[in-house]
Amino acid sequence: MTSARFAEPVVSALALFTAALVAMPVLAIALLATQPAPDVWQHLIDYVLPLALRDTALLLAGVGLVALIAGAGSAWIVSRYDFAGRRMLLWLLPLPLAIPTYIAAYVYVDLFEPLGLLHRTLMLWLPPRDALALLPGPRSLPGAILIIGMVLYPYVYLSARAAFQLQSADFAEAARTLGAGRWSIFLRISLPMARPAIAIGLALVALETLNDIGASEYLGVRTLTLSIFTTWLNRGSLAGAAQLSCLVLAIVAALMTLERYGRRNVTTEFSSENPRPTARTPLRGFKGRLAFAACALPVLSGFVVPLLFLVHQSMRRSLLTADAAIWRDAFHSVIFAALATCVALVLGFATILAIRWRPDRWRSLAANIAQAGYALPGLVLALGLLAPVLALDNGMNALASHLGLPLPGLVLMGSGTAAVTAYVIRFLAVPTGFIRAGFERIPRDYDDSARSAGASDLTAMRRIHLPLLRPVLVGAAIVVFVDCLKELPATLLLRPLNVETLATSIYQHASRGSFEDGALAALLIVAASIGPVAWLTRFSDMPRGPA
Repeated sequence: MTSARFAEPVVSALALFTAALVAMPVLAIALLATQPAPDVWQHLIDYVLPLALRDTALLLAGVGLVALIAGAGSAWIVSRYDFAGRRMLLWLLPLPLAIPTYIAAYVYVDLFEPLGLLHRTLMLWLPPRDALALLPGPRSLPGAILIIGMVLYPYVYLSARAAFQLQSADFAEAARTLGAGRWSIFLRISLPMARPAIAIGLALVALETLNDIGASEYLGVRTLTLSIFTTWLNRGSLAGAAQLSCLVLAIVAALMTLERYGRRNVTTEFSSENPRPTARTPLRGFKGRLAFAACALPVLSGFVVPLLFLVHQSMRRSLLTADAAIWRDAFHSVIFAALATCVALVLGFATILAIRWRPDRWRSLAANIAQAGYALPGLVLALGLLAPVLALDNGMNALASHLGLPLPGLVLMGSGTAAVTAYVIRFLAVPTGFIRAGFERIPRDYDDSARSAGASDLTAMRRIHLPLLRPVLVGAAIVVFVDCLKELPATLLLRPLNVETLATSIYQHASRGSFEDGALAALLIVAASIGPVAWLTRFSDMPRGPA
């Protein structure tokens, strides 16, 4: 009983610690931003900010438009129509999420650059200059919009498809009796009804676009995130980088506000007392082939082409028998990701369990703060963690010196703890959200029955909650682990000295102009990501009646 008596205070303390951990980098950035940096800001205003603001706005708008067309369009087609190959597309359409944006950028530049694979192929029939003139240039803002949009559209696809499947057939049938055609029903009925879900998907696309640094840097797009990177490292101004980070955080806050505005009145808008799913319309012949091609194009661009390129380069350069360096980098990636996953699961579980046991305003606020970490771009998060981590390292060294002990050095930075902490903060929203949804499916009657039988909250957690939450915990662990493997900005800046992960190894190869040498590392990340992304398709089609 002693352990049961202390369980609630421990869980509550963990929940408050989690909220403080997520809030810490934001507070650190705010404090850093108060330091003056006049010389840097004059340079930023004259040469950096106008271009960075323009490119960031255009990139966000362009990627959002591409993701909306590809994601919502393909979701509408597979939800409303039945055609040959549809079942296969249901598995394939989310798979571009397995391709990190920076890997897609490296692949397409390598394909389209002079003397690249496509250029060499065209030179078999055309002179080199004519062949080069036919190839588009991916190192541009339009190229970045298309490449990033084709990788991130599944966020919109998954949310829009869930919304389309849950829409009642009554609205479409009522519109059809009034003479509305298919396009009119889509634009005036189905799309507005799916607006809240699409807003969530577009918000995730925008956050991932802001988080990107590898693709935008490689493709020559000067975003605000990249400007933070160059201000910090190239100009040596931590205060200037922090002030730019505050601007990025303001943009993130605006995006989250727009997302909440987009799903306002979600519980009452277009409601139906007895929702009846719309029957899928069979498409045969040319229309069926056209529907298949329209849905297959995003998959080919965002997944199949990058995957085949990585496999080809790995086999062509005999990288499958690579030296120990690649496996050492993979080991570092797995260790960092596994540690972050375990910590994130424990903190996420404690945060939601505290609300389950004793719901109040402060515990709910702690859970909301814990889920806000995903909105922090990795580079901003790294900047915010740098000062607290270094302060702790310096404090431990000062304490050791005072006690006459050997100085431990940079323990947190040198051991990878800083990188693991960044992973936990950034991806804590995944287990927190999964576990919250899992607890909502467990009736509180189970808790009341356990208490009436004399069981403590700790016993109920061990014998009721954990067994019922096992599928949710496994799913959250898989998603967090793979997200940690793919994370580049935070890893690039917080990893220990002379320690590379798969993501940073790929970045180093691409920076030297030899991305092909990192093809196996990229292939390992993609291979690890395919399973969890395919797991997202576990939701089968809702039963439909005949058309």
